[in-house]
Amino acid sequence: MAEQEVITVEVAYALPDEQQILSIEISPETTVEEAIKRSGILERYPQIDLSSDKVGIFGKICKLNATLHHKDRIEIYRGLIADPKESRRQKAEMEKKKKAEQAED
Repeated sequence: MAEQEVITVEVAYALPDEQQILSIEISPETTVEEAIKRSGILERYPQIDLSSDKVGIFGKICKLNATLHHKDRIEIYRGLIADPKESRRQKAEMEKKKKAEQAED
């Protein structure tokens, strides 16, 4: 079977209120970083910072120099607004207070 001349990949980025998935055709030796730049997503979302934002392929973190395969989906992850452990702790504390207040009634 001959090597494909062109492969198709998707570049995905999501905000709380919108999601963008761009499909692009690239050569098989293209890296994740090159595909992101070629997709035009950096122009649409200038807040993306490839020096600090993590990227992955189908939910698995990867490096910017990773090579791509046909039908891969590159995902650009935003930084967390809140620490998940801290959020769970605060939620548990609030529920504990609610239960204590209900027990007093």
